[in-house]
Amino acid sequence: MTEEQTEMFRRLLQSQRQQIMDEAGKAVDQMGDGPDTFADPADRAAWESDSSRDLRIRDRERKLLDKIEEAIGRIEDGTFGECEECGEMISIGRLRARPVTTLCIECKAEQEASEHKPNYRS
Repeated sequence: MTEEQTEMFRRLLQSQRQQIMDEAGKAVDQMGDGPDTFADPADRAAWESDSSRDLRIRDRERKLLDKIEEAIGRIEDGTFGECEECGEMISIGRLRARPVTTLCIECKAEQEASEHKPNYRS
């Protein structure tokens, strides 16, 4: 991978990290905006459902943020773009689609296939 490509991925990952952090800040501000009382129990149920959905989204974003930090760390230590399984370089197309990936497409396909195999132990 060229230095220019590595820098492009660094900027992309930093941009994604900033976007998640901005969204998290907005979410925290909005969470405290709920009314203390609800005139209708259905309104309260809808608000709780929305809050639960928002928390699940924040949790997914937190996990993605961890992966982004790890990817930036791999850029720093020079291992970004190397498959953790086979050691081959991950294609630029795959990295563009998912810059936090740690597996090449072949190793990822093998991993997914093994996860879906039935386990017949007696």
